[in-house]
Amino acid sequence: MWQALADERPVKGNVFFREADMQTAQRFVSRLTRQTLALVLAGGRGSRLHDLTKWRAKPAVPFGGKFRIIDFPLSNCINSGIGQVGVITQYKSHSLIRHIQRGWGFLRGELDEFVELLPAQQRIETSWYEGTADAVLQNLDIIRSHQPEYVLILAGDHVYKMDYGTMLAHHVENDADITVGCIEVPIDEASAFGVMSVDDELRVREFVEKPEQPKPMPGQPGKALASMGIYVFSTQVLFDELMRDQQMDRASSHDFGKDIIPSAIKRLRVAAFPFHNPIENKQAYWRDVGTVDALWQANLELIGISPELNIYDSHWPIWTYQEQLPPAKFVFDDDSRRGMAVDSMVAGGCIVSGALVRHSLLFSQVTVHSYSEISDSVIYPDVDIGRHCRIRNALIDRGCRIPEGTQIGFDDEEDRKRFYVSPKGTVLITPEMLGQDYPHGL
Repeated sequence: MWQALADERPVKGNVFFREADMQTAQRFVSRLTRQTLALVLAGGRGSRLHDLTKWRAKPAVPFGGKFRIIDFPLSNCINSGIGQVGVITQYKSHSLIRHIQRGWGFLRGELDEFVELLPAQQRIETSWYEGTADAVLQNLDIIRSHQPEYVLILAGDHVYKMDYGTMLAHHVENDADITVGCIEVPIDEASAFGVMSVDDELRVREFVEKPEQPKPMPGQPGKALASMGIYVFSTQVLFDELMRDQQMDRASSHDFGKDIIPSAIKRLRVAAFPFHNPIENKQAYWRDVGTVDALWQANLELIGISPELNIYDSHWPIWTYQEQLPPAKFVFDDDSRRGMAVDSMVAGGCIVSGALVRHSLLFSQVTVHSYSEISDSVIYPDVDIGRHCRIRNALIDRGCRIPEGTQIGFDDEEDRKRFYVSPKGTVLITPEMLGQDYPHGL
C-alpha cells in the first residue's frame, strides 16, 4: 500500500496512495499517531547564537515575525495528529516555559491530549541532564505512564514543516526498531551534523556524529547524508537502549547521536527516512538556525515572493502565543519623511513613523522614528529605533532602545567595538551591549 504506484496522487507528506487506498491509509497513519508520544528536546544552550541565548534557551528564540523556534516542531506534532507531547527543558528555560504555558494550553485534557513540560527534576540521577539520551532516560517513568507504542524524539531548535505520520508509517512498513530522519547537506557543512551511510533499502549502516571529515554520498562527492535529530523508536527498543547506555557509565556521553544510534546499528534494524517534498520531488525545507548568520538569513528568506517556508499555509498552520495588538501603522507622507515599508514583513503593534524600512522583518511593537532607514535587518519585539538612524545587516534583540543618530552595518571596525559581528557580517545587538536592561519575558 505504501509503495509508489503509476496512478498515485499525493496526500500527506512523503506518502502516495491509490485513490481506493486513501481512506485505509489515512486511518492507518491516524492509528499510528494516536499511539505515539513525542518528546521535544528543548534544553539546549545554543552557544553559537552568542548573546541571543545568554538569557534564554535556543528553542525560545523568536523567529518569523511572531513565532518562536519551538513552535515549529510543536505545530508539526499537532498538525500530524500527535496529541501527546512532552517538552524537555533545562537551560535558562523561564521564557520558554512561559511561552508554552500561554500558547499551548488549548489541547483537550479529557481526550488525553497535552503539551507537557518536563524540566530537569533529577528523578533518576542526582545531576542535571548530561546528554540527549540522559534527558529521555530521566523521564522514563513518565513515558511508561502514557504507554505509547512509539516514541518520537525531536530537536526543539530547527525550523521546518513535516508530517511525522509518514515517518511513523515508514518505520512500521520497514519493520524498523529505530528510524532516523535525514537530509542531504553540502559536504563542507556536514561536520555540524550526524553523518550516515545507508544501503539500497535505506537501512543505516554507518553513523558518525559531527565527523571532522564527513563521508560523501555515493556518486555525490559534494553532499553528505545528515541526521535531522529526529528519531522514531519502538518503545521497548527505546527503553532497552537507554538502559544499555546507562550501564556503560563513563564510557558514554549519553547522547543519541554520539552513542545510542552508532551502537544500535550494529545490533538492530535502523532505517533512514529521507525528508522530501513529494509534490516538487526535491528535498523539503529544513533549517538549523543555530548561528547568527543562519538565523538572520532564515528570517529574511521569509520576505521573498515565494519563500520555501510558507507560513501563510492554512492547511499546515504554525501555532503560537501572541498578544492582542493593534495593526501596524505607517505615518507621515511628506517628501522629507514618509513612513513606508518595501519588500518587508511588519508585525502587529509596529509604528513606522516617517521612516523607510526596506527588505527587513519587524516583529511586534517595533517603533521606527522619523528620518531613519532600516534595510536587510531582523528587528525583534519591543525595539525602539530613534530618529536619523541608519541600520543594515543587523539582528536587534528584544527591548533594545537604539539612540538617535546611530549607524550600524556601515563601519565594521566601529561595529565590532560595541556589538557582535558574525563571520558573514551580520551585526547582533542586545540591550546589554547598549548598556540597557533586558526586558521581562524574553
